[in-house]
Amino acid sequence: MSANDIHIVKPGSKARLGDTDPSKTPGLSGPKDLEKAAAIRELAQNAEAMKLLQRRLYAESKRSLLIVLQGMDCGGKDGTIRHVLGPLNPQGIRVASFKKPTDEELSHDFLWRIHRQTPAKGEIGVFNRSHYEDVLVVRVLNLVPRAQWRERYDRINEFERALADSGTRILKFMLHISKDEQKQRLEARLADPDKAWKFNLGDLDTRSRWDEYMEAYTDAIEKCSTDYAPWFVIPADRKWYRNWAISSIVRRELESMDPKPPAKPEELEGVTIE
Repeated sequence: MSANDIHIVKPGSKARLGDTDPSKTPGLSGPKDLEKAAAIRELAQNAEAMKLLQRRLYAESKRSLLIVLQGMDCGGKDGTIRHVLGPLNPQGIRVASFKKPTDEELSHDFLWRIHRQTPAKGEIGVFNRSHYEDVLVVRVLNLVPRAQWRERYDRINEFERALADSGTRILKFMLHISKDEQKQRLEARLADPDKAWKFNLGDLDTRSRWDEYMEAYTDAIEKCSTDYAPWFVIPADRKWYRNWAISSIVRRELESMDPKPPAKPEELEGVTIE
């Protein structure tokens, strides 16, 4: 069974975050003690395949791919971008990170700042956090009335449907780590002089609301996993497994798109270079 089949949340099904062990490594075959080596080897193979597919997608310039990364603090969004997409040509990658909205962004509807960052035809776009913050953080911190964030699920589905209809494939990944693993990563970050700058006291407040966030994630995933924009819940305690699973799913999606460069123009037939 492929990583795609294992981790996808099919439309209308339950996300069951509580039943998903973030430390498990389903989908890898062979002896357990060799799983990591196999995953790293396949990650490299996936990268080589994606390089070729990315070049073809860019040359075709008719469709795009959008990858959405969500997860709790220290879930590995930056690491995923580095290890899974880092080997690709940066000229064809658009990465957008969505933090606290600016005053200008707040003066528009919640999707305004998102739509501006969607990938152009031929590009692979990556959202490091996304429009889902407006049904996650906004919900948990009571930043807008309940009635307002509840209607956003439909707006999100409509937005993603419009993107899909215009030629954008969408893959959404929830990087699912355990609370214990997050604690270890936060402690390591705080102890490392080169990484301590990334530690934010606000992370502790977010951590204290863990169960509320899990409930918000569950609702967002269940209400917004569709045939045209599926959600995948990726066990992310083991970074090497996270990278393998996501790269396998992205590779499969690009292969299913089967991008093809344009045919050689007629005017180039017979051209010789002296």
